[in-house]
Amino acid sequence: MVTEDDVRRVALSLPATTEKPSYGTPGFRVKDKLFARIREEGDVLVVWVDGLEEKEMLLAADAETFFTTPHYDGYPTVLVRLDVVGLDELTELLTDAWRVRAPKRVRDEFDRAGGG
Repeated sequence: MVTEDDVRRVALSLPATTEKPSYGTPGFRVKDKLFARIREEGDVLVVWVDGLEEKEMLLAADAETFFTTPHYDGYPTVLVRLDVVGLDELTELLTDAWRVRAPKRVRDEFDRAGGG
């Protein structure tokens, strides 16, 4: 089981990332674009994905870890159960979400530095 502290540590390790509340909960932004946030429940993370097709793929592949609600219909975001997801998968999800939202220049610098 990963914790809010794990989410924070992984998210803030990504370049140009800051933590700023979003809807009253911890939100993680790259150059002020939200890429992940912890929901009010405290054990659910919202992450951006690379389109609705990827969202549907994740939901179909692992319904125990990933889910959505009608509020997120039509948006390229997926909800992640923190009590089920592993640390490696969390790291991959946050890095991918960061990539989706980061400006090209920031992504390119990250890649040149050997990130991701």
